[in-house]
Amino acid sequence: MRYRTIGTDPGTRREVSVLSLGAMLFGTVTDEATSFAILDRYVEAGGTFIDTSNNYAFWINGTQGGESEALLGRWRRSRGPVDELTIATKLGGRPLAPGTSFTDNAEGLSAKVIRESSERSRERLGVDKLDLLYAHIPDDAVPVRETVEGFAELVAEGTVGLLGVSNHWAWQVERARSLAAAAGLPGYEVLQYHHTYLRRRADRPTLRSPDGQLGVVKGDLLSYLRAEPGLALVAYTPLLSGAYVRDDRPLDADFDHAGTPARLAALREVAKETGATVNQVVLAWLISGEIPVIPLVGASSVAQLDESLAAVDLELTVDQRARLDAPV
Repeated sequence: MRYRTIGTDPGTRREVSVLSLGAMLFGTVTDEATSFAILDRYVEAGGTFIDTSNNYAFWINGTQGGESEALLGRWRRSRGPVDELTIATKLGGRPLAPGTSFTDNAEGLSAKVIRESSERSRERLGVDKLDLLYAHIPDDAVPVRETVEGFAELVAEGTVGLLGVSNHWAWQVERARSLAAAAGLPGYEVLQYHHTYLRRRADRPTLRSPDGQLGVVKGDLLSYLRAEPGLALVAYTPLLSGAYVRDDRPLDADFDHAGTPARLAALREVAKETGATVNQVVLAWLISGEIPVIPLVGASSVAQLDESLAAVDLELTVDQRARLDAPV
C-alpha cells in the first residue's frame, strides 16, 4: 500500500492510504458477514481510509440512513483498535423523515444540526472523535458563516479532526474557506467529488440545478486544486459502477460526446500493454496524476476489492500517461 497526507495542520492531518474504501452499502445491500470480510481484507492490505455518511443508505429500505455507520461501529468493536485507521463521514444530507429524500427534505448545515448529527455519528461509529467530517451537500437556507463556525466549534472541542466538503460548487467551497481563514478558524481541507478517467458532461441542467450537475469535477475545480495544493481530492464512483467493463451497465448520456470513444480506446490499449484490467488503469491514472487523487472504491466482494487494491502497484509509463492524457 502507498500513503499520502491529507490536511496541513500538524494537529489534525492524517496519513491515509491512496485508495479509500467506500462503505455506503454495508449493512443494507451488502450483508454483515460480507462487509466484515471486505473490511478485514482492506485493513490486511494496508488500507486505512474508510468512507461513510450519516444518510447511507436511506434509499434502500426507506429509512433516514445510518446503517453503514452502525455496521462500521460493530466491526470496530468486534475487531478491537485498528492502528492509523481514518474513518470519514458526512452530515447535512440526512432526510428529516423516513421515506423522504435529501433533495427536498435534508437536515441541512445549521450549527444545531452539525452538533447533533455529529454526536449521533460518533455514537453509531463508537468513537470519541470523528477523524474527518464532510459537509455533504449545500444548504442555501443557512448563512455560510454559521456553518463554518459550527464545524470549527467541534474541531476546537476535539470531537472532530479534519473538515471536508462534498458536492458543492467551487465558489461555495472558496467562500467558506475564505470566511474560515479570515476568522482564524479551521476550514475545509478535503474535497470529495465524482471524478473518473472519462470526461463527463456536467453542463446539462438537472431538476436540482439549471446550471448543470453538482458534485462533478470540472475545469474550475481542477484549476482550484492546482492553485491550492494543500487540498486533497477524493473521487467517488471512479469506476462508474461497473460501466467500464460490464455490458449490462452502459455509460449514461453524460458521456455521449466525441471525446469518449478516443479515451476508451487509449484506456483499453494501455490495459492490454500492462496486462492490467481497465478498472485498474483508471485507478492508477487517478492516483498518479499531476493532481493526485484518492479514488474511493466500493466493493461487494473481497475479489472486487482485490482488483482495486492491485491498482495501487500499477506504474504507468510516461508514454502511457501521455496517451491517456492526450486531448481529444
